[in-house]
Parts: sequence; C-alpha cells; structure tokens
Amino acid sequence: MRILADENIPLAEAFFGAQGEIRRLPGRAIDRAALDDAEVLLVRSVTQVDRELLEGSAVRFVGTCTIGTDHLDLGYFAEAGIAWSSAPGCNARGVVDWVLGSLLALAEAHGADLARRRYGVVGAGQVGGRLVDVLRGLGWDVRVCDPPRQAAEGGDFVSLEEIVHECDVISLHTPLTSMGAHMTRHLIDAERLAHLRPGTWLLNASRGAVVDNLALRQRLESGAALDVALDVWEGEPQADPELAQLCRIATPHIAGYSLDGKLRGTAQIYEAFCAWRGIEPSVQLDDLLPAQWLMELGLGEDCAPDWALGLLCRAVYDPRGDDAAFRRSLVGGAEARREAFDALRKHYPPRREITGLWVDIQGEAPALERLVRALGANRVGE
Repeated sequence: MRILADENIPLAEAFFGAQGEIRRLPGRAIDRAALDDAEVLLVRSVTQVDRELLEGSAVRFVGTCTIGTDHLDLGYFAEAGIAWSSAPGCNARGVVDWVLGSLLALAEAHGADLARRRYGVVGAGQVGGRLVDVLRGLGWDVRVCDPPRQAAEGGDFVSLEEIVHECDVISLHTPLTSMGAHMTRHLIDAERLAHLRPGTWLLNASRGAVVDNLALRQRLESGAALDVALDVWEGEPQADPELAQLCRIATPHIAGYSLDGKLRGTAQIYEAFCAWRGIEPSVQLDDLLPAQWLMELGLGEDCAPDWALGLLCRAVYDPRGDDAAFRRSLVGGAEARREAFDALRKHYPPRREITGLWVDIQGEAPALERLVRALGANRVGE
C-alpha cells in the first residue's frame, strides 16, 4: 500500500510504517501529479482535497489530522466511495491554552480583572465547548452562541447579537461555512464590528474568514477601542501585515499546535484507518508520547488564586513568544512572508498542554483546588 502524507504530520512512520510505503510532501505541494498511485492520503488543513485532486486516482482513504473539514469535499467522497476521517477534538486543548494565554496578556496590558469580564463564546463544539467548561469552572460569566446546537438541542444558548452587544470578551470557535442557514464566512463583518462594546476583546482561533479581515483592519485604523488576538487569517499563508501590527496578539495559525494535539491527531487518523481496513491497531499513542519537560509545580495554601492562574497557564504556554516570532516574519515581499508563515508552523517548537501538568497544593486551599480542577491540571495526591 502506498501512503502520501503531509510532511508536517508527526509520527506518521511510527503509526503507518507497517501498513505500507510512506512518501512525504509539503501540504501545499500535494497535487494530482503527486498522488501517483497512492491509496491513502494523509493531510492537514492547508491541502484542498476535492474532485479536482482525486478524480481518477487510486486514493481510497483520506485522513485529515485536524478538527475542521472545510478543506475536504465530503460530497465528492460519498459519490466516489472514498472513506475519510478527521480528528475531532485532537487539538482542542491546545486552542484553549492559547485563549487562556491571550486573555492573560490582554489583562496584563490593561490592568484588567479577568473575573469581572463577561465572556461570549461563539461555537461550542470540541474547542468552544471545552473553553466554556474551563471559563465557567473558574466562576466567570459566560454566554454561548451556537445556532446549530441550539436548533438540535435547545438549551441555554444566546444569539450572536446578544454576544456582540453585551460581552466584553468574544472568542470565536466556529467552523467555516460559506452557504446555508448557518453560514459563518464573515460572521463578524463591518456591521457587527461597529456594534462591539467599547473596550471589547475579540479573539479568533477558528478560521480566518470567520472575521472580515479588511473590515477589521479598517475598524482598528479608525481608532476603535477594540483589542484583537488573531491566530487565523484570511488568505493564509498570506496574512495582512498591517492588520497583524494592529492586533494585540498575532500568531501564525498555531493555537492548536501543542505536541500532544498533533500526536493525538495522527493517532485518531490511524485508528480510523485501521477500522476502515478491519484490523486491530498495533500502535498506541501512550507508548509514543515523550515525557513532560515540566513535571510538577507546588503551591502554598496562601497562594492567591489569580496569581496561580497566571503561573499555571504560562508555565505551559505563553502566546507572546509566538506573537514576537510572527511579527519578526512580517518583512519583505509577499512571497517571503508566505514562506515565513509556513516555516513558523513547520518548525514549531514542542509545546505541551495544561492537562499534563501536576500541581502539589500544600495545606487546605479550596479556591486553589477549584482553580486546578477548572484548568484541567492534575492535583498531586488525587
């Protein structure tokens, strides 16, 4: 069996090596000619997998090591009898860690108390749902907008207009759709940007086109009292350098790039592949995960919870390093910036997740215990 894989998929050989011959290519270089006689195609979000790419090929299984599927033509897959799988939830925790780090950076810049702000989460799927759980676990005021879930389940959801008009922090976690009743392309457009409350923080770690980037840049250039943290950009890998300079936090689509998340994505696709072939998985993710660099932190019972929040989150991840690296890359011509964007992602350093951190709390400290549980870290002794 011949397998073609994006060069940025980690541990492809460890998981798939026994299943056939693996060839690697940059994701943006995978075209019809590159498929040759491959039967299995493993991609990430930068590769558009549709009729044009696959028609007449030998590909019978497509796996994307990502949560999103907007780069896959699922209708064509069904028509052509091509099996497929995504990796739902694989990098959700990494995105939550990015949001927490961005909130801490914004709070520090403004001297703001995170517990006193009202949060609006748009999209409550794998990522947004986990973020809501963390924020509510911290005791913060959270509103949730998810029209598809509201239609299917009912429940305590609010409209996007309520989020726009009443929330101090808006975090976007919706898939990108360009048609239908729940279209999300330019969900945050010029009109909605104009109605944001003064001092709003807007975060986007979903897809770039969920926000109208030109309208956002024009709004910021007009002097709007709006702080923005963007990880995703319209036209990637070509990001708008002028918009990036106006953002408080700007990163090159790496919010979900935790090592755990990337390895989890490969493992999920491998398990789906094995199910498709009707074989038992012979490789387990737990056997391949490297040891944590930071194994444990200790907190005294008199430690202030807000200080502990910053310590625990930043001990694992602080987006300001990625922000600085991205800003350094925004030089030269368009082609140089495109190459730099992809290089930052390809050579991204190892980063772990808060859920792998152990915390030793000395004495009786109920507030610290609640904090550790809300963040998803592990408490020593439990």
